[in-house]
Amino acid sequence: MTSEILSYHDFTVDPFKDFHPEDEAKGASTILKWAYETYGDSIVYACSFGAEGMVLIDLISKVKQDAEIVFLDTGLHFQETYDLIDEVKATYPQLRIRLKKPDLTVEEQAAKHGSALWKREPDQCCFIRKIKPLEEALSNVPAWISGLRRDQSPSRSNTDFVNKDERFQSIKVCPLIHWSWDDVWNYIREYKLPYNELHDQNYPSIGCIPCTNQVTDSDDLRAGRWTGLNKTECGLHTTGNNQRL
Repeated sequence: MTSEILSYHDFTVDPFKDFHPEDEAKGASTILKWAYETYGDSIVYACSFGAEGMVLIDLISKVKQDAEIVFLDTGLHFQETYDLIDEVKATYPQLRIRLKKPDLTVEEQAAKHGSALWKREPDQCCFIRKIKPLEEALSNVPAWISGLRRDQSPSRSNTDFVNKDERFQSIKVCPLIHWSWDDVWNYIREYKLPYNELHDQNYPSIGCIPCTNQVTDSDDLRAGRWTGLNKTECGLHTTGNNQRL
């Protein structure tokens, strides 16, 4: 039975605002079941294939084996990330995993905007290689799934299970908001899930090669992203990135 559709324009409050899960999955399975009953094939999981991503992929596969998963293929990812995607495809063959590329190749971006744009204008680079492609992937999509957790950073601490996404004018579903970093890894180990081997080399958060560094002396799981720059988010989860192509 399909639940009543909750749209961006109808959204007023998280329907799970008063839901205080006590189950082992901390509400994630309940939220995913609701999401796929509500949106069916119309909902997309935008996955970066980080540790949280592996947990969500496994949980999603138990609810909808042929779910659509989109990976923003910037052309600047580690080989280990692409290797993991191949492993996930083999492990979950029914999932529809799509690699979404930007309109500009890295070489075309350099010709238009100058080389190493990520060093000079990282927000612009993220807009071209991540935000704009996700806009296209979510065009006419009523809802998408994200692996945000509240304890990842202060900017994510108020994330709800179901959110009105002003950036993409969609509903953003975040099943893992109550999970800790230890919860994520306990699940990965218990169910022997594949994961990016860079996590074993002090890379807690893995993005593009130029903007990802090892973390050895910080409790901040995102300390290795955009090191030395006044930037902590790529813009997918904020509303202020108004760049240009």
